[in-house]
Amino acid sequence: MKYLLALLCCGVLLPARAQQAQFTVCNLRLPKELAYYDNQFSGLAASADKLYLMSESRLQDKAEAKLYTVRLADLDRQLADTTYVLPYQKLPITGLPALRAKIAAAGQRYEGLEALLLVQDAVYLSVETDTPSPLCYLLKGQLRADAVVLDTTFLLPLAKPLAADGSHIYNAGFEALAEANNQVLAFFEFNSFPGQNHIYGLDTSHLSSASVPVKLPLAQLPFRLTDVTAVGKNRFTALNYFFKGGGGDAIYRTPASDLPNAQLILDQGGYKNYSRLLTIELKDNTLTWQPLWEFPEQYRGYNWEGITAYKGGYFVINDKYTPSRPYQTTLLYLQPRK
Repeated sequence: MKYLLALLCCGVLLPARAQQAQFTVCNLRLPKELAYYDNQFSGLAASADKLYLMSESRLQDKAEAKLYTVRLADLDRQLADTTYVLPYQKLPITGLPALRAKIAAAGQRYEGLEALLLVQDAVYLSVETDTPSPLCYLLKGQLRADAVVLDTTFLLPLAKPLAADGSHIYNAGFEALAEANNQVLAFFEFNSFPGQNHIYGLDTSHLSSASVPVKLPLAQLPFRLTDVTAVGKNRFTALNYFFKGGGGDAIYRTPASDLPNAQLILDQGGYKNYSRLLTIELKDNTLTWQPLWEFPEQYRGYNWEGITAYKGGYFVINDKYTPSRPYQTTLLYLQPRK
């Protein structure tokens, strides 16, 4: 019976129309503490034998600064047996309140952690600030067995790209971090500027609070880019999400003249949520992308915020927002079809 349940957990295989990849969607059952919606997970990373889940750590809301870890072997076991209860560990993030105070002293308003990158025992985190703040930040620390210890002397400002009229993009920060060629790559959430879009590259061998990032061109990209994971040398898979809301979120709508992308988000005269995976390639210091796979219809309204590659597939996690209430954390494994 437990193996039948595991098959039901994985659901059905859904092709991505003309796209290359195909995955089986497996919904993992999280312990109550991890499934709590107000963890607002915003980053995932797989390193050594563990999966790391990073909370947005909204200190302004009295939230705890923390990561959770789950052993990859335990996740494999639950994929085979859905009755298995996942053990987990909580890792506090120390030093974040002191860094938040420095951000406030610089006149910027901290909103939370957005991206997680692990390079051996080095931890890199990105900080999102509110829309009017011109700067986001990169943090650095050390991963230990019982905590993430941030370096409170390291606080690297990252200037937000601006719209043509000089305004800031609504609710946008550096949502994704990756590593390539001894550089930390920082991806901005909005990449539909009419001129040149770019990411930041930072040399890890001489990284300091005064480091100046290089700009690497990125082909214009619709919707939100909410996380990235490395899948090979200079190759990445990214989450590409569109929220149908209006107001400030309307900036992420594609013009009707961009028919191939506009048709993905239009629905009987209105807009609909949409989620997919992209392949991004770095070549000659320039990044290009192409569609990889569409999420099944029932998963397109989740605000997918974290992705990490594992065994040819991907773990993905939402922050808290789901198509309907009650909100909850949802962790999926996108299992490659053999």
